[in-house]
Amino acid sequence: MRRVLKVALLFALLFSITVTAHAQDPEPNFNKELDQETPQQQKQEAQRPDAKASAGDLAKATQNPVASLISVPLQNFTDFNIGPFNRNRNTVIQTQPVIPLPLGQNWNLITRTIGALVFQPDITQPHQGTFGLNDINPSFFFSPANPGKLIWGAGPTFLIPTATDNVLGTGKFSIGPSAVALVQPGKWTLGVLVSNLFSVAGPSDRANVNAFTLQYFINYNLKKGYYVTLAPIITANWNAPSGNVWLVPVGGGIGRIMRLGFQPVNVSVQAYGNAKRPDNFPSPTWQLKFQIAFLYPKRPKG
Repeated sequence: MRRVLKVALLFALLFSITVTAHAQDPEPNFNKELDQETPQQQKQEAQRPDAKASAGDLAKATQNPVASLISVPLQNFTDFNIGPFNRNRNTVIQTQPVIPLPLGQNWNLITRTIGALVFQPDITQPHQGTFGLNDINPSFFFSPANPGKLIWGAGPTFLIPTATDNVLGTGKFSIGPSAVALVQPGKWTLGVLVSNLFSVAGPSDRANVNAFTLQYFINYNLKKGYYVTLAPIITANWNAPSGNVWLVPVGGGIGRIMRLGFQPVNVSVQAYGNAKRPDNFPSPTWQLKFQIAFLYPKRPKG
């Protein structure tokens, strides 16, 4: 458990250092504010940012799950106060690389693959737990390359049983639909991402999967690359008994787009309290999340 706390503290320290660092600005346009650009420039850079994009443009691109921007987020989550001994579950490091692939002139394929190293406490004991890999969750979004005001994408999502221990995964291969829709008026990003996974293969002695996920996101971009974000992940286990289906967090956080040397990064910290929890299944009371995402905008032609 001490190792988990040390990793969480390391992420917190990394976040504080990054926010306060005096990063180099090799590109003079990086600190240009959104209100210094035309609406057409904002739309173009938010959808397909290049190496000359400003911090505000990159902020809007990172808030768009189907933008043509390669990003590699590294995240740390801690879920607090689970079970009778108030144990903490720690997602020590979660990777979520997002890679856009052009499909001709009119369509893009956006791939997003989530995998993590996690510590799952034994909630029946004051100590002990299991550390290892969880199931991998790849998703594929087909999205118009030149969307209108409404930006959207849809495609399949999968859950692959790669967990190194039974308590870290479902043991089932699952598949389901996933879709995202958003608008980005001015300095705002408003959208929703939904999916539902159904198990289709796996051991008969493992529980079937019928899991719904909804993430709404509300972001407001401030000056100098700062932004305020509300992006809770609401989940439902449709196979659970009545009263134990929903987990509904509320909260938000703050982040910043900046450069570490020549590398654009997105750093943020968020906190969420669980307003609705299962009545009988042990679940956390709140969550703390740290993130640093490495951003790779395309190089301008010529």
